[in-house]
Amino acid sequence: MTLLNRLNNDIKVAMKAKDKETLSVLRMMKSSIQNEEIKKGESLSPDEELTVLSREMKQRKDSLQEFNQTDRPDLAEKVSGEIKIVERYMPEQLSEDELRNIVQSAIDETGASSMKDFGKVMGVVMPKTKGRADGQKVNSLVKESLA
Repeated sequence: MTLLNRLNNDIKVAMKAKDKETLSVLRMMKSSIQNEEIKKGESLSPDEELTVLSREMKQRKDSLQEFNQTDRPDLAEKVSGEIKIVERYMPEQLSEDELRNIVQSAIDETGASSMKDFGKVMGVVMPKTKGRADGQKVNSLVKESLA
């Protein structure tokens, strides 16, 4: 079952349950995927769907951070709920230990020894962690390991 089919089924369930918040988030996700398909001119692969979902998640996390900084608990709570809904469709996140192992194996693989090799290491790590780890967290772990 493709992500779009799963979203359509879950939209129907949310409509029947009269769950407006979930329905709104699911429709936004569906719309993002469909817009991407229109741009591409064909159906998206599972990896491309994951990229779209990751972008949706990142937008919400950025919004949450902004709302917390500007002391808007009402909006922060709303966005937190949206994040929980989007997380249902994301693959299981990597633990910190798993992430450290991936970073270390990438450093060994590229022969990196200093911060000059940061780009090489990130180029190896990011495809392996796509959608399963926050990019900022990966970035900080790579910097920490290379320092």
